[in-house]
Amino acid sequence: MGHDEYQKHDAKILTPSFIVLLTLTLIGFSLIAVRFIKGIGAVTNMSDGYPWGIWITYDVATGTAIACGGYAMAILIYIRNRMHYHPMIRSAILTSMFGYGLAGFSVMVDVGRPWNSYNFFIPSKWQANSAMFEVALCVMAYTTVLLLEFLPAVLTTLEKTEWKTLQLLLDKLYARMGMERPERIGERLDKVKEVAAWLKPRLDKVLIFIIVLGITLPTMHQSSLGSLLLIASTKLHPLWHTGFLPLLFLINCMFIGYSIAILESVISCYAFKRPFETKELSGMARIIPWLTVIWLSVVIGDLAWRGQLGAALSFDFYSRFFLLEFGLVAGGSLLLFSGRKRESIRWLFLSAALIVLGGALYRFNVYLIGFNPGKGWHYFPSLAELMITVGIVAFEILGYQVLVKILPVLPKLHTRQQLDEAAGQAVAEKA
Repeated sequence: MGHDEYQKHDAKILTPSFIVLLTLTLIGFSLIAVRFIKGIGAVTNMSDGYPWGIWITYDVATGTAIACGGYAMAILIYIRNRMHYHPMIRSAILTSMFGYGLAGFSVMVDVGRPWNSYNFFIPSKWQANSAMFEVALCVMAYTTVLLLEFLPAVLTTLEKTEWKTLQLLLDKLYARMGMERPERIGERLDKVKEVAAWLKPRLDKVLIFIIVLGITLPTMHQSSLGSLLLIASTKLHPLWHTGFLPLLFLINCMFIGYSIAILESVISCYAFKRPFETKELSGMARIIPWLTVIWLSVVIGDLAWRGQLGAALSFDFYSRFFLLEFGLVAGGSLLLFSGRKRESIRWLFLSAALIVLGGALYRFNVYLIGFNPGKGWHYFPSLAELMITVGIVAFEILGYQVLVKILPVLPKLHTRQQLDEAAGQAVAEKA
């Protein structure tokens, strides 16, 4: 792996957006503390009819699809051998790492008896025939894989760090206590650099095997997220209940993954005043409409086969959500068939946003909106539920914002033209 393909973004960490995100994070995590102290009923509107709500629907079922940028980029780079996209993969992996890690955390918040979660690590307690068990196992394993894939960025930083700022802070701290900083602290910091330098080349040698796992695991659990609803034939609306759910969820996560990679690149370049990666994003955008065409074709063909096309066009409550999901995905895809629009950052951003919204709405429809446990059961998330989800998302964005400023994550600006574009964009923002 070329570690010189990446650079950190030199900018202040304490910004107004940092304060806003930190505030939302603290509110969300405070409510999580209330959940564990007073019980899950104190913060949610879930019930026996709706045993999962927005936490599972968004944070797990939808959030993991939005976090599939690393998965999609790995397929593009290592399977299709498009190595010129390689500088973009580290930021995609970072986004995926937060998405999957927080999805696993959300499950722990959602579980009614979290103190029994240790059973997951006892093989005799496993239910190997359970799709939910397979999802949990793969999500946990994939989160570990993402951490290993991102570890080179940490090791590179540790290897090159001189620890001057830390040593200066320690010198001041010990001086206030009337003491001298022990030499062993400096020796241990040097030891950290040595360990990082020793580990990095060895990790690079096995990284290809880790990448293979990183492609295999999402393929398994994304399809299994669809399989979970196969047994809900009497509760999930016929517009969405189909034997093709595993296939539809897998294709869905792929086009969402490429679309979110475009959004992440555009937003980070705009926020950090970097030149837009128009050429790379335009090439990536060629893949998305073909994936969506396959997905839309399966959806239409399945509805026709099951005689549900009339229900899809009935314009009732469920039909409207189905048509909205279908229209968002189809509309965004049509834009990407135009070569001229693929060369425009604004059109790329708009089309990717439409596809992500449509793909995410599909998962909401399957897991929540189209799910009806029977008469007498109603569910709408409480304010505390919503704020916990907002807090988790804010923490994800906050973590990304901080890590790209202290670790080499973003693609490196190599050429003078790129550097001039970045400088020009910064001047334009100030004007």
